[in-house]
Amino acid sequence: MDIIVPANHAHEGFCSFQHFTRESCRNTGPFSVGAGDMARARAIRKVHVGCKVSFSVQSADSVDFKKHKGFQKQRQNRVFAISKVETLSFNGKMKHGEAVVQGHLNNGHISSGMENSSLNFEDFESNNHLRRLVRNGELEEGFKFLESMVYHGDIPDIIPCTSLIRGFCKVGKTRKATRVMEIVEDSGAVPDVITYNVLISGYCRLGEIDNALQVLERMSVAPDVVTYNTILRTLCDSGKLNLAMEVLHKQLEKECYPDVITYTILIEATCKESGVGQAMKFLDEMRNKGCIPDVVTYNVLVNGICKEGRLDEAIKFLNDMPSYGCQPNVITHNIILRSMCSTGRWMDAERLLAEMVRKGCSPSVVTFNILINFLCRKGLLGRAIDILEKMPKHGCTPNSLSYNPVLHGFCKEKKMDRAIEYLEIMVSRGCYPDIVTYNTLLTALCKDGKVDVAVEILNQLSNKHCSPVLITYNTVIDGLSKVGKTEQGMKLLEEMRTKGLKPDTITYSSLVGGLSREGKVDEAIKLFHDLERLGVRPNVITYNSIMLGLCKARQTYRAIDILADMVTRGCKPTEATYTILIEGIAYEGLAKEALDLLNQLCSRGVVKKSSAEQVAVKM
Repeated sequence: MDIIVPANHAHEGFCSFQHFTRESCRNTGPFSVGAGDMARARAIRKVHVGCKVSFSVQSADSVDFKKHKGFQKQRQNRVFAISKVETLSFNGKMKHGEAVVQGHLNNGHISSGMENSSLNFEDFESNNHLRRLVRNGELEEGFKFLESMVYHGDIPDIIPCTSLIRGFCKVGKTRKATRVMEIVEDSGAVPDVITYNVLISGYCRLGEIDNALQVLERMSVAPDVVTYNTILRTLCDSGKLNLAMEVLHKQLEKECYPDVITYTILIEATCKESGVGQAMKFLDEMRNKGCIPDVVTYNVLVNGICKEGRLDEAIKFLNDMPSYGCQPNVITHNIILRSMCSTGRWMDAERLLAEMVRKGCSPSVVTFNILINFLCRKGLLGRAIDILEKMPKHGCTPNSLSYNPVLHGFCKEKKMDRAIEYLEIMVSRGCYPDIVTYNTLLTALCKDGKVDVAVEILNQLSNKHCSPVLITYNTVIDGLSKVGKTEQGMKLLEEMRTKGLKPDTITYSSLVGGLSREGKVDEAIKLFHDLERLGVRPNVITYNSIMLGLCKARQTYRAIDILADMVTRGCKPTEATYTILIEGIAYEGLAKEALDLLNQLCSRGVVKKSSAEQVAVKM
């Protein structure tokens, strides 16, 4: 698509507010329409008030204030306030003039700020009360008060209304936020592009793109590049590149021209959908239209090249970036470093790290974590620890993601003493383990048969401000069940419930299996029957555990009933299910019958020939 971006696009006699707003938003990160962005945008607008304050008179007078009391008096006061600002500004009394501008323009919302100079005392107090409610997070009370204000003919200030919309959006109440917008529009107040951007951003964060597009269509002010970028980002992230291109076409029709963020969004989406080759066309077009790519744009392309498996081309692109007028940053190097590690090019990764330091590009914690992770996966724990210990020399403090691969490596090699030793080192250095760290350690301890140590660590987690999750309990319960301590596992089941954690199929399968192995078949069956009442669906492992327990208790007929129930409920038996039954029949002294059944199942392909031979040997 041919996109034309004129070098100086601003109508004569008007200030180019958008240019400054875009720059401020760009510096805060892509598409975060937050309070900081809005405050900066409003502050920038204050600087330009002296250009043409009469613009505010026109926009405000276009609203029909005849519906409200004191219309003529309001208009007189507003014109007087504006003339006062102009007089102060052009007489050189800028210090005092700026204070007046701030008082009347109210953080950049021109029309609403001017209106404040003419509101009566009750209106002023009402808006102050609304501000307090919103500032204190009392959104519902603020909403009710806003309704009351408008019902009594007061015009609400747009700033607290914008904050109210933002607050509802943050808690997922976009419908309520939209209602606030409707009340504001109907009241005679004039929402600005910032207010609309907050609502659109709220919809986009929740994935309600259709609603965001509806707001875009009915905006009473011209959308800016931030409005479009927010929508384009959401469309592209959800794989709707074609629809994003349609929105871009409408953006161009309204003479709202793309910026570097717009192009970067489209380049990233094109890389994912059509490949880097197609995305490069956007890069060329971007340059031709005078929009200079930044390091974020180039990082998107480097990432795309790496994902296509063209690592050498990515390295060349990295080296060529300075000739494009853009220095690669630590993220650029990390992308290539990760690709080198995933393809086993460790020596190249070491050279790249050295080159980074030589060029003055300081490695980050993420840089070191990429290397540590790779070395631990390769079993090179010694080299991983060397890098971990060198991190502080480069100004980087290791975090839990630095230590976790090392702990996992020790656990994998069954060096539990070293794992616990490094856990203590980690804590002594002020890096507190997260639940992933503990889950790794608990899994290894249980596999190594050191279940008592695992239980002790589990009991200490609450004191370490690290709450156990479902997988934490499942790991320890499974470990207890496998070493004949299912009763202790049942106590942990109750502990889970008291903490508000809902046991799942894995939890119950471990306990049913443990009870069955311990010969407590009736208890296992009782727990099994409780699953339906608890809304938990047993899986094939649960069924196999019950059948194994019954077969060991010489109750194969009951095991066959369980098999029938299993099939009826749509749970498909495995080869292990049938071999359990065959061995159970043989265990009851019916070896011939068991062998006949085995041959029939083998001929039907239910049991593999190799498995049948192993079962036959046991009989």
